[in-house]
Amino acid sequence: MSLPFESAYRHGFARIAACTIPISIADPVANADAVLASARECDAEGVAVAVFPELCLTGYSIEDLVMQDAVLDGVAAAVERLVAASVDLLPVIVVGAPLRHRNRLYNCAVVIHRGELLGVAPKSYLPTYREFYERRWYAPGDDQAGQDIRVGALEAPFGPDLLFEALDIPGLVVHVEVCEDVWVPIPPSSAAALAGATVLLNLSGSPITIARAEDRKDLCKSQSLRCLAAYAYAAAGQGESTNDLSWDGQTMIYEGGNLLAETERFPDGPRRSVADVDLDRLRQDRLRQGTFDDNRRTWTDASTGAGANAFRIVHFELDPPPTGIGLRRVLDRFPFVPDDPERLALDCYEAFNIQVSGLVQRMRAIGGPKPVIGVSGGLDSTHALLVVARAMDVMGRPRTDILAYTMPGFATSEHTKSNAIALAEAVGASIETIDIRPLALEMLERLDHPFADGEPVHDITFENVQAGLRTDYLFRLANHHGGMVIGTSDLSELALGWATYGVGDHMSHYAVNAGVPKTLIQHVIRWVISHRGDEGGSADLSDRAREVLQSVLDTEISPELVPAGQDGRMQSTEDRIGPYALHDFALYHVLRFGFRPSKIAFLAAAAWGDKDAGAWPPGFPDEDRYAYDLPTVVKWLQVFLKRYFAFAQFKRSAIPNGPKVSPAGSLSPRGDWRAPSDGNARAWLEELKSALPELVQE
Repeated sequence: MSLPFESAYRHGFARIAACTIPISIADPVANADAVLASARECDAEGVAVAVFPELCLTGYSIEDLVMQDAVLDGVAAAVERLVAASVDLLPVIVVGAPLRHRNRLYNCAVVIHRGELLGVAPKSYLPTYREFYERRWYAPGDDQAGQDIRVGALEAPFGPDLLFEALDIPGLVVHVEVCEDVWVPIPPSSAAALAGATVLLNLSGSPITIARAEDRKDLCKSQSLRCLAAYAYAAAGQGESTNDLSWDGQTMIYEGGNLLAETERFPDGPRRSVADVDLDRLRQDRLRQGTFDDNRRTWTDASTGAGANAFRIVHFELDPPPTGIGLRRVLDRFPFVPDDPERLALDCYEAFNIQVSGLVQRMRAIGGPKPVIGVSGGLDSTHALLVVARAMDVMGRPRTDILAYTMPGFATSEHTKSNAIALAEAVGASIETIDIRPLALEMLERLDHPFADGEPVHDITFENVQAGLRTDYLFRLANHHGGMVIGTSDLSELALGWATYGVGDHMSHYAVNAGVPKTLIQHVIRWVISHRGDEGGSADLSDRAREVLQSVLDTEISPELVPAGQDGRMQSTEDRIGPYALHDFALYHVLRFGFRPSKIAFLAAAAWGDKDAGAWPPGFPDEDRYAYDLPTVVKWLQVFLKRYFAFAQFKRSAIPNGPKVSPAGSLSPRGDWRAPSDGNARAWLEELKSALPELVQE
């Protein structure tokens, strides 16, 4: 079935629900009613998999009543009823039940979908310590691999070795474990993940005591991160016996260590955490992290095939709705910039100090040269200057050793020039102005360029003569003064190839900004403004320095290589190559996850479609908040794909050293990104065109 562009299922997502329900002790009929009520609500929400608490068909705290045939017969009848009622329901329903098998009773997860009992997974590890007494009633299921079980008139695979794979949703492979299974050193879900499971479910009883909720979250987070998987957890709550314990009904869903959804604890009534799990992200992480599959090899006995290769796979077809269902997932407009204030502050601290420590090490290693830096009054050079200033403080060297130069050209504004000079003076650097226009004009004359004859021809030669002269000056000044040139170009410019190759802003002796995306730099500058040197910032800044930094933040991004037009408007980088917000969005998802362009477009339209929806990073001015519709997203995504894949790699293949900053990756050919300089963008553009033919331009 072909799904529309608007469907999250088309783009590699699967909607997962972790449900808790009020239960009635030893009343399978009432409990099946509660399960069905929640399952029908999940169906209406487009949920693919819904997991319920441990032993929810009887109650976890049933104790010796679980040995009564009336209860166990009722459980079998309840399972049959749920199977019959599931015929018209979308979700895979996973419920907890005590089931008889041969001579023992097992604490089981029962997996049901569209009128079929897909399988039954018994709990492997039974807690029988402190308040727990499970071995009094149940047998451990870890030795039941390869079995089948009868439940009433139904028969299904039985054992801890079951995976449930959707044939029509690539990457949706489900494994089920029960409560204590995740508390042991090597949970069953670890082997399941190595065998291919991407969505790990935990049906839990787990009575609540002080701090246990945090322990559960730590376990679920860690297991999802280590297994490169989603982990959905549903605990028992309202209705369980309070003879000696209490229950909080905690539910949560993690993906790769990130919390996607959770519900309040101690609920009055049913609750569920619902989130769209990104199966593509999990698959890509596993594809990239080769040690993940190497671990599978270690866990597999070559002679018997036991271990991570020993799972049985039960197939099913989900048949998701052929309509858009929205996206139940927090999306960052700026994936390099966290919305959470504490996380953003920590990211800025780490980014800034990664840059500082890298520069300090390089300067110490080559004999302590004087840093030579061109300052334009723009974001990148301003930030680089702050990094250099802090590095000098760390080394115990005077900031007057910083040799800063502003080099006005034919389009340099008085505003940016004055900002550059004022900032250099405010941080205590040496500052000198070198007017490149006479030498640039001479070069244009020797090139027989029309501008030298007074014609307003502002082509690439006109621009790069200026950019090249600036860099040439810096290198020769470094030679002359025993210095090293500090590069200022950022990660976003490297992605787009927005730099003058060779003798231009492409080159330096050490590129401190090469790992920092454009959308993050402004936030790091804000962080530096608000932090003292002993907090990792750029030492104490004067009021004047803060004023200049704010002026830089408020200035439109421009290379200032072409004079203002007749309307007085200066050259705008984003008018020419597109918004850095959208380019950084695409860069993150291409570099970190290798996503298809159609998926990036879907995500960008969801993240940017409404400026009033969702969170913005702390400190982002209200008046600067904006939105992009899908046609605009696709327009600039095409520009990104062409520049990134078909144009800019030759520049990235020859970049100077500089520290990796973002976990999303760097573009160094010696690090995260190694690609041919003579590649092309056809595969990416065709994929986007096939998904959105009416929006993609030839």
